[in-house]
Amino acid sequence: MGDSSPQPLQSGDRLWAIAPSGALQERQAFEQGVALWRSRGYRVELAPGYDQEWGYLAGSDRYRRQQLQQALADPDCRGILCVRGGYGGARLLEGWRWPRPAADCPLWLIGFSDITSLLWSGIAHGIAGLHGPLLTTLSQEPDWSLQRLFDGVAGQSFAPLTGQGWGGGSAQGILLPGNLTVATHLLGTAHLPHLTGAILALEDVSEAPYRLDRMLTHWRMTGALQQVAGVAIGRFSRCEPPPTRPSLTVEEVLRDRLGDLGIPVVLGLPFGHDGVNAALPVGRPARLDGDRGILEVIP
Repeated sequence: MGDSSPQPLQSGDRLWAIAPSGALQERQAFEQGVALWRSRGYRVELAPGYDQEWGYLAGSDRYRRQQLQQALADPDCRGILCVRGGYGGARLLEGWRWPRPAADCPLWLIGFSDITSLLWSGIAHGIAGLHGPLLTTLSQEPDWSLQRLFDGVAGQSFAPLTGQGWGGGSAQGILLPGNLTVATHLLGTAHLPHLTGAILALEDVSEAPYRLDRMLTHWRMTGALQQVAGVAIGRFSRCEPPPTRPSLTVEEVLRDRLGDLGIPVVLGLPFGHDGVNAALPVGRPARLDGDRGILEVIP
């Protein structure tokens, strides 16, 4: 993990909007998201070609990688805002080496879902990840979530989040929020952060319970899940089993795959798809209390 942190953002700072993953579909929501950042006084620059399409991708790998490279090389860039998720971020990491940010100044990288691949890969290379709303989802956030995001990048502390504690005491470690599916596909690659003693904060969307079971079983079989100090669970939306087939529920899968680890587990935290997506910093120290159901970012 990198030990440098970005300076708080200030009105007038330059931010790049890039599309490293899926092709833009939600044009109105995207424009509303850009407007919200600009309303805070930030200079949001749209990367050339952010609205390109190549099938389900926002342009070719070369084109999308070029957007990321240009933002990192811009000496005036203080942060990178991701347009949307979908799929494609991990494709940029094949053969990728993170360049040192311009002027050796750590940058903010903001997004979630498919952006997990870049957030997790970048934290050891001077990129301060913030797992939070994309430009296409920002306008759907309630006021308190918007304020949490903008306060966080301005250097203020993150208020604790409360969910349903499943016991296990409390633990402290580096916070790694992300999408379970995307994170699972980083296992065994050079872009997986150090997991020993980490606090995982996981969410997902549109994955049937048996697929969640399969992914968590993979984490167990690699030994990765046994390394972490705690697991915080956000929203697993649209993951209900089909009504015509026998199935475990999502909660039953989570209890079965996480309940015997002997670590704190907290369910129902307000982050993820299809609802409030409270911003969480990537790579910052955090404390998870499985008895009280609290996830706290340590200032």
